[in-house]
Amino acid sequence: MYLLRVILFVVVVLSAFSYIALQIPQEVSMPPKPEKFDPQKVQTKSDVVEIGQKIFFGKGQCALCHTIGTDGGRCPNLERVGMRLNREFIYETVTQPQAYVKLDFDQVEPKKFPAQMPVINKPPIGLNEQELLAVISFVQSLGGKVTIEPSEFLAPGASPAQAGAGQEEPVQKQGA
Repeated sequence: MYLLRVILFVVVVLSAFSYIALQIPQEVSMPPKPEKFDPQKVQTKSDVVEIGQKIFFGKGQCALCHTIGTDGGRCPNLERVGMRLNREFIYETVTQPQAYVKLDFDQVEPKKFPAQMPVINKPPIGLNEQELLAVISFVQSLGGKVTIEPSEFLAPGASPAQAGAGQEEPVQKQGA
């Protein structure tokens, strides 16, 4: 008789948990959609920083290891890194991460961070130069001055006026 009560109790509890679990709405988990980066739409430095932030937390996968403002990440905390590092150093550390070994000085005995940073301008991440500049601008905005200008997202050597004229010219030649 005692065994029957225990079995009945377990069945009732499991049924109640199953009923409650089935009442929770279910959503299909999908990877984030890749964002289109149109350099022609970049008008201000805040546009560049916003795009860099999206890449940092999305395609660049930086937030998987780096933290901003909280300690305990697998890699260095990037809070206020913009005031400590210049643009060239940030660029070099993301394109040649093994050239620098960052130690975790929060420990009694400084030690290497447990994760090694991948090269983000090569597969599998594969950020292009414009995306790298956007990420650097976001990192610079973390306590520092953004030195990347929106004009740097245009074709090399082209001014904003020339970039617009260069796009319209082939259309006119095709119609002629």
